[in-house]
Amino acid sequence: MSRAFIFPGQGAQTIGMGRALAEAYPAAKAIFDEVDAALDQSLSSLIWEGDAETLTLTENAQPALMATSLAALRALEAEGVQVDSAAFVAGHSLGEYSALTAAGALRVADAARLLRIRGRAMQSAVPVGMGAMAALLGLDLATAREVAAEAAADGGVCAAANDNDPGQVVISGSKHAVERAVEIAKAKGAKRAVMLPVSAPFHCALMAPAAEVMAEALAAVQIKAPSVPLVANVRAAALTDPDEIRALLVEQVTGSVRWRESVQYMLGQGVTEFWEIGAGKALSGMVRRIERSAAVQNIGTPEEVAKVIAADTAAE
Repeated sequence: MSRAFIFPGQGAQTIGMGRALAEAYPAAKAIFDEVDAALDQSLSSLIWEGDAETLTLTENAQPALMATSLAALRALEAEGVQVDSAAFVAGHSLGEYSALTAAGALRVADAARLLRIRGRAMQSAVPVGMGAMAALLGLDLATAREVAAEAAADGGVCAAANDNDPGQVVISGSKHAVERAVEIAKAKGAKRAVMLPVSAPFHCALMAPAAEVMAEALAAVQIKAPSVPLVANVRAAALTDPDEIRALLVEQVTGSVRWRESVQYMLGQGVTEFWEIGAGKALSGMVRRIERSAAVQNIGTPEEVAKVIAADTAAE
């Protein structure tokens, strides 16, 4: 059975995530310690004992989710499942950094610092209240793009930011344009069109200042060829070249997350099983909506680690 390891993005964070893994596996605890040291902050205390509002701040949520994903991976490795057992790695937005770190392309400390920089840069790229995002449910990508273009025709920015699954596209841009898009989408038959509680308009042209910051930050960090091919957000195809990876991580800040196409690419390459490694179950739901026959596993607790290890052993 060919599998892919997939890593969640922002929105999956919860207080307490990863704590049981850290208590059960020294290698998982070591990840949190390494991230704390890299950021010169006890991020683990915030994750496990802090308040949700502070954890949800982009500059905290991004490295916190990466740390939790890597802790879950270390728990798997402690039980004998290596990342090289996957045919591909992929991650949703910030999850791409988790995927690259899992596959050895980035050091854990470098990924933590990059995500702290990325979170701050994305947050400060647009003044608070000037940008927005909305989820359009029940519209395909082509129709969502038509909606965005119509909404932007009167001025402002509006673009398809996340193509998540066949019935869910997230748009991003200037607040007034996104609000117009919500009304246009309803008129075009969307089942639902709802504004999202986000702090900035991610993955659109308004993030250009953040892309510039990331270009400089990424230029100063070593990126190795990943041990497992990465299916990149903005390309929806596999790559292993470090220079390409660096360029696409910059492009990803303003570019669309082509998650539906990424999953379809992996399915087309023979992947039949997706392991969502880290917090939450959002990606698993998307995978099921993209392909009902795909097997999905969630790995974010010691119990879930034990479950997949048992199933993996039985399948051998």
